[in-house]
Amino acid sequence: MPSVTNNSATITPVTVAQSYRFVVGVDTHAATHSYAVLDAAGAVVDEQAFPTTAAGLGRARDWIARRTDGDLDGVLVAAEGTGSYGAVLAENLAEVGYRVVEAPTPRRERGRGKTDAMDAVTAARNTLTMPVARLRDRRGGQDQVALQVLTTAREQLNAERLRAINALTALVRAHDLGIDARRALASTQIRQIASWRRRSEPVGLATARAQAVRLAGRIVQLDAELKSNRDQLTAIVAKRAPELLAMPGVGAVTAAVVLCVWSHPGRVRSEAALAQIAGTCPIPASSGNTVRHRLNRGGDRRLNWALNTVVLTRMRTDPATRDYVARRTAEGKTGREIRRCLKRYTTRQIYRTLNAAAAPDRPASAA
Repeated sequence: MPSVTNNSATITPVTVAQSYRFVVGVDTHAATHSYAVLDAAGAVVDEQAFPTTAAGLGRARDWIARRTDGDLDGVLVAAEGTGSYGAVLAENLAEVGYRVVEAPTPRRERGRGKTDAMDAVTAARNTLTMPVARLRDRRGGQDQVALQVLTTAREQLNAERLRAINALTALVRAHDLGIDARRALASTQIRQIASWRRRSEPVGLATARAQAVRLAGRIVQLDAELKSNRDQLTAIVAKRAPELLAMPGVGAVTAAVVLCVWSHPGRVRSEAALAQIAGTCPIPASSGNTVRHRLNRGGDRRLNWALNTVVLTRMRTDPATRDYVARRTAEGKTGREIRRCLKRYTTRQIYRTLNAAAAPDRPASAA
């Protein structure tokens, strides 16, 4: 049988070592950062630790410039925690002109020691062998920072509000304060409790009433703070990605969570990568004659929550989604399987929408 020759050339991805002269690995902590400069061959040029103060960050920046011959374009900085402990460092270095990426998760071998200096070298060495196309650029931009702060604050406000409502409900059910609390407290009841004044009653009941007024007042205050938070999120999202708000089922809060992960064009390489990050990529769960997939319980759980919220909203309000649910139910799919399919579809739709909005304007095609 004649052999078949494949003339198609294999495309080898370009690595960091082929594209940059130096890689700076940074192990970030609250008080100090450890730095290691490696050349393209993997040799350690120098190592140093600097405090995280403004003066310390300035000294680190000058130290990197001296060790890399001042070559901004030929230096890649791979730092751990660019969204937390390394955020200020990443911002300072990016302003100067360095490219700052998130260091890959370290692979620790059994029997090897661990120090901050070793972690910095490991971050640089692991980055050297990576394809350039797989680098994870830091999340940047003032809008990005604002969205991250506001979404985190919203989670805290919601958690505090839930605790206050639970405490108030338990209090009015345990004491006769004149409130029907057989069901969940309505907003009108909470405002009524917040407006109570001190009464002449036994000390135990008076103390319970005062505590109820305090809790109700805090809930009303939290409601106002949550409204202000939503208004700020809406303003930023409407300016940055109005196409998201135009999608059915997507609100300001869920759009903000998506944008926190998306960050900027190029950070998420493909819609499959976004599905992997969100934990919406299907996981095979077949056995014997049964062929099925199950929900993915990994990935960014906040982003997964946002996509799940979008899907549930569409299942209630979007006619096209309701028709899809009815059709798939008739085919024998369970509610969980239908939601899994919808979350995967929504992930793809969001990626394509953001990617199309980020693409440069193309000339209109002739009619």
